[in-house]
Amino acid sequence: MTAATDIVVQLIQTDGLLLLFPLAVIEGPIVTIVAGWVGRLGYLPLGWAMLVLVLADLVGDSLLYALGRAGTDILPQKLRQVFGVTDARIALVAEHFSKHGGRTLIAAKLTHTFGFAALVAAGVSRMSFPVFLCFNLVGTIPKTLFFLLIGYAIGEAHVTIGNWIGRASLGIAILGVAILSIWYWKKKRERR
Repeated sequence: MTAATDIVVQLIQTDGLLLLFPLAVIEGPIVTIVAGWVGRLGYLPLGWAMLVLVLADLVGDSLLYALGRAGTDILPQKLRQVFGVTDARIALVAEHFSKHGGRTLIAAKLTHTFGFAALVAAGVSRMSFPVFLCFNLVGTIPKTLFFLLIGYAIGEAHVTIGNWIGRASLGIAILGVAILSIWYWKKKRERR
């Protein structure tokens, strides 16, 4: 175990559900795996842990949504230019989320890699918050249950699992960026 993981395990063992919530808001998947393992050892009730983990995930996602929602209003014009944020691009994101917001959120939750971008984009697009929460809940429950069960089954290998999650996320991100780059390049050529 790493020193950071040792600390997380000790905190969950001693303070259980009380500390599980803020830890899961900060870093969901690994904390969920560790919670499954600690639950298997008898230090944490798994049913309550599942509920706390789902709520923590929704709170963390809501904070990213709020960042996106407020971001376009509070971002100075110079930073908007640096990041390429234009009213036309915001309109495209809003149009996408009005048609495909639910599928986008669920796919982002289940792939784990594009979650941050999709959650912020949902806020930027001004997607209805109750609709956002509903779709997010649909994606959060199976994802949380999956990681909790992995932790229950093989949680003692949580450091290795964390490395796998990181590598898989990086691979999916690289593949996604490559696909989006090809798509963007083709669209740009069609416009000429």
